[in-house]
Amino acid sequence: MDGPAGALGPVEAQPVAKSEARKATPRVEAAVVRRARAAVVMLDAGIRPRHSERRAGELQMSELLRRGMPVVFVIVSLSLLGGCSTPRRSLERFEYSRIVMGVEARIALFAEDEASALTAARAAFDRMAELDAVMSDYRSDSEAMKASEVAGTGPISVSDDLCRVLARARVISELSGGAFDVNIGPVVELWREARLEGRLPSAEELASGRGRAGWKGMTLRAEAQTLELERTGMRLDFGGIGKGFAADEAVAKMRELGVGRCLVDLGGDIALGDPPPRDGDGGVDGNGGWKVGVRSGLSREDQMILTMSNAGIATSGDAEQYVEIAGARYSHIVDPRTGLGLTNRVAATVIAADAATADALASAICVLGPIRGFALLEQFPGASAAVAHWTAGGVERFQSDGFPIQGR
Repeated sequence: MDGPAGALGPVEAQPVAKSEARKATPRVEAAVVRRARAAVVMLDAGIRPRHSERRAGELQMSELLRRGMPVVFVIVSLSLLGGCSTPRRSLERFEYSRIVMGVEARIALFAEDEASALTAARAAFDRMAELDAVMSDYRSDSEAMKASEVAGTGPISVSDDLCRVLARARVISELSGGAFDVNIGPVVELWREARLEGRLPSAEELASGRGRAGWKGMTLRAEAQTLELERTGMRLDFGGIGKGFAADEAVAKMRELGVGRCLVDLGGDIALGDPPPRDGDGGVDGNGGWKVGVRSGLSREDQMILTMSNAGIATSGDAEQYVEIAGARYSHIVDPRTGLGLTNRVAATVIAADAATADALASAICVLGPIRGFALLEQFPGASAAVAHWTAGGVERFQSDGFPIQGR
């Protein structure tokens, strides 16, 4: 979650009420039920779309590169649930979109009717809007920015949402040795200014920013739900975990409403629910999963195909978000340990149990590189990654054990 941030005394931060979040968010458009289109090229060679709109189809996600996010395509196997002796209503595919957290949020889901689908999608979008009001660093009224404004004044009470995402961030910060850091806000601010002004931060500015950053300066007491940012000027930044966390919560909200076959793409951070319905012969992909083609952060052409469900996928890279200063290219991905934007062109795609973890690990692996990054993955059961590194001789590729690429 990227995007601009007052002095308050100690406050008890509260989550934004659902009614307030809804007021600030445009209504969801009418449901769009797209029929299978034979003219669209299938990513999986040899597969032909069938004629029944409920038995086959393809969903292609729109490009999100305008904010430097990886592009995601999804091919969905649409089918009747075969082999049932008792008649039941078939599931239809529905697709919705809305701008959330400054990026396009896309939802694909399967439901028995449009009313159920629209109810689930609205609830999911509202949930993501609530979390934007918690984590945004572009909104001075967000809970995270209010907490940052009182840094150095002692512990404050925080909402369950902020406490949970910070707890996840703290674990990954510690295990990565600070390669991922949710308290990198002061340094990120410097690099945003650098991109706008076309100049590097001065040594003095970097030293000041680094002195106010660092996950070790954060004390979170989960049971008491209190947070203390120990140094004045510390600033939370959820750019490396926020969208993934929000996508996970959106899927969880739809599950609560009985719509578990769903996918949320929030600016390239993907949360996958249960798989689409399959034909008796296994459906288009044969695996009963969401078929996702992920373009890496290195170029628009570099793409890999994954099939899975109940997982998170995230890619970090600098295909779009970078700045060139004095002939050197600096990524928007900042190494928290140095305060400098990365100068090596690298992209990491991570698969993990949830999108928040995948989001944070992708950023960390870009900083650590494949060897130390893959060692980090061993701390997260089931997680895997693919890394692409651009060199003068071309693109070098690395894969951790278990990364399920089906093709390019």
